[in-house]
Amino acid sequence: MLISQNWLHGVLGEHNPGWTVSSEELDSGFVRVGFETEGYEPLPEITGPVVIGRVKEIEELTEFKKPIRYCQVDVGDANGTGELQGIICGARNFDEGSLVPVSLPGAELPGGFKIAARETYGHISNGMICSAAELGLTAKSEGIITLDESFAEYIGQDALPLLGGADTVFDVNVTPDRGYALSMRGLGREIASAFNLKFVDPVGEVSQASGSLIDIDLREETKAIRFGLRKVTGIDPKAQSPFWMQRILMLAGQRPVNLATDVTNYVMLYLGQPMHAFDANKVAGNLVVRNAQAGEKFETLDHVNRELFAEDVVICDDNGIQSLAGVMGGTTSEISDDTTDVYFEAATWDPITVARTSRRHKLSSEASRRFERGVDPAIVEYSLDLACELLVQYGGGHVEDARTLVGEVPEAKVVALDASKPSRYAGVEYSNDTIVARLEEVGCSVAAFDEGKAFDVTIPSWRTDIAEDVDLVEEILRLEGLDAIPSILPIPTVGSRGLSPAQKRRRAIGHALAYAGYAEVIPSPFINDELFDTWELTADDARRNLVRVQNPLEADKSALSTTLLPNMLEAVARNVARGRNDVTLFGVQQVAFKRADSTPMPDVSKRPSDDEIDQLINTLPAQPLHVATVGAGNVEFEGPWGNGRAYTYADAIESARQVARAANIELDVEKAEVQPWHPGRCAALKVEGEIVGYAGELHPQVVKDMGLPARTCAMELDIDALPFSENLPAPVLSSFPTLHQDIALVVDEELPAEKVRRTLEEGAGELLESVELFDVFRDEKLGESKKSLAFKMFFRAADRTLTDEEVNTHRLAAAELASERLGAQMRA
Repeated sequence: MLISQNWLHGVLGEHNPGWTVSSEELDSGFVRVGFETEGYEPLPEITGPVVIGRVKEIEELTEFKKPIRYCQVDVGDANGTGELQGIICGARNFDEGSLVPVSLPGAELPGGFKIAARETYGHISNGMICSAAELGLTAKSEGIITLDESFAEYIGQDALPLLGGADTVFDVNVTPDRGYALSMRGLGREIASAFNLKFVDPVGEVSQASGSLIDIDLREETKAIRFGLRKVTGIDPKAQSPFWMQRILMLAGQRPVNLATDVTNYVMLYLGQPMHAFDANKVAGNLVVRNAQAGEKFETLDHVNRELFAEDVVICDDNGIQSLAGVMGGTTSEISDDTTDVYFEAATWDPITVARTSRRHKLSSEASRRFERGVDPAIVEYSLDLACELLVQYGGGHVEDARTLVGEVPEAKVVALDASKPSRYAGVEYSNDTIVARLEEVGCSVAAFDEGKAFDVTIPSWRTDIAEDVDLVEEILRLEGLDAIPSILPIPTVGSRGLSPAQKRRRAIGHALAYAGYAEVIPSPFINDELFDTWELTADDARRNLVRVQNPLEADKSALSTTLLPNMLEAVARNVARGRNDVTLFGVQQVAFKRADSTPMPDVSKRPSDDEIDQLINTLPAQPLHVATVGAGNVEFEGPWGNGRAYTYADAIESARQVARAANIELDVEKAEVQPWHPGRCAALKVEGEIVGYAGELHPQVVKDMGLPARTCAMELDIDALPFSENLPAPVLSSFPTLHQDIALVVDEELPAEKVRRTLEEGAGELLESVELFDVFRDEKLGESKKSLAFKMFFRAADRTLTDEEVNTHRLAAAELASERLGAQMRA
């Protein structure tokens, strides 16, 4: 909410004489009671003579394309001669005799606009008659400022102090639960608490009324709480709002329109009660407040014809719809230049209904912003009285004695509060006197019982956000100052050692991949499930068990991801499109798998049973933690040291092994065929015989469809499927050397090399230290569908130096087991 510091000073200063603060102090005061500001801005500085003047003569210059007036303005002795000041002006909203602000030569207005005598339209213009925009009060204004006769005694005197003087506008960030603060009444109460000032509620006694104006049919379907109506007759249709009111409206971001409308806007900003003004002579018969009929048409004040929904609430008379309740009035009963009789309407509408109407029609108004946050239902009558009083004071006329009022103020809510609860929650001792004083500042009535150990707190009608005792605790802590609550680190419980094993593992995996040269990205949790059709996933593929999002941020990504790859590959495509062709990325993120079509909702009036809790948990989506890597282009770059090396499926598999090493587990790799990987270059990643992920080169069609570089590779692994184990091998140090021998075996083309390696490892016995594949050879001479696998075998004994004969014996034993199990033949 935009609010003027001068206005705030004036309202609070009335009961706190001499109180004043700087803009910086006021900003701190807002923060101290829990209201952040988006900033504050002083009004632009004006230098030089700006005085009050009276227009004495107007000469219409008709020889130009647009209407121009040459005015003779009395500025008293401000011009040094007392003679009339000749000024050119194009505005049409003033007449001879009007009182206006005049900037004389030598003045400098906002924006560095310097005023000087100059010839224009065939005359010398000695100054400028000013508009609100030219004085920096608003960004845009229509016509110049015209003042009432109370300014006549100040002709020739400095106009700036008379027009409000220097000021600062604050933009206060009001959270959705504190609708009462969208008013001077609400923010004034908060600032009074911040500076320990006396606050007097501006809502006073309600006037007596006799009889009812017209009948109001307020239907239950609308969920409206109260509806009130008062009437003023015989006003001067040409009467203008006083400048002080216009200034408040402009600094709050409102555009002055006419006296009746300006009064409703002022009451809204002052008390927080939105109102509407109808031209009473355009209202026929009684009023009906009902739900709209689907498809009904209605033109709002912004001159947009709207098609209404059945959930919208409208105010109708015998002629049809007159207002879209809580949001905006209509053109049929709009206040015009001929209006002499006015109906003022003030109501309390259902917040949810107004919010939904506003969003359906994409029509957010100052009224709807307040109604959807909650408006005090107890001030309907006083708001009507204040509006009528202001209209009569500045526009003349007569207030009808009758008042129509439908609906009652809801009964005040009483909340029980344990007196020790604020102290227990904050860790700071609050006395009963402090608790009572702070709650009374909020507007509550407090009654002690049980020897002062508890309170019955009556909640004020405007605090719709307070529902239970913890809300009261929050108010006490907020007003006492959150900075007064000490920051004490929690004491670890017995057995706590900082990060959990799962957290340590996740961190270790991230570090391992980062140290290996992968850049981390955060994959979006949403995907487009149509991609799975492109990947040709089968109907029973687990990745199709998607959790749908009811209100997706993007229409084409309406499901929670079951795999990290789609968004990871999009990141690769974006990088390549921007000229970065060598990319290696990793991401760690939860995915979601649907486990049930619906989740049962237990009775909320009591704690659910253990069986109900188990049922709830078992129907919620499974959300395992996954890690994925993707790579394209070169992993080793070309340079003076030699040629570069492309990222291949072997690097993707190695990234999985890096994850395994970080998690202290052994990872087995086997050939597999799974989309979206290439059928001949895909590996299943296994732990203790269970598949935990896949790695390899992506299918060429997938690469083409997603606009990826050729032979892009990827790996994805389920971290939560990895067992927790402490793999702490004790280092074995030996003073004896290793001895290695090579072995080459001819095997079937389809036989995985890893299976051969493990067989050799088993057959070689305990002297074998390691065995590594170093060559794969294919040739027609080996036989049809055959390949040769060459391994390096390293042997070592802890107590002696091995001989070639011993090592060869173990090597032949390994070859024999491979021949027996796998049909492998040794190559010469």
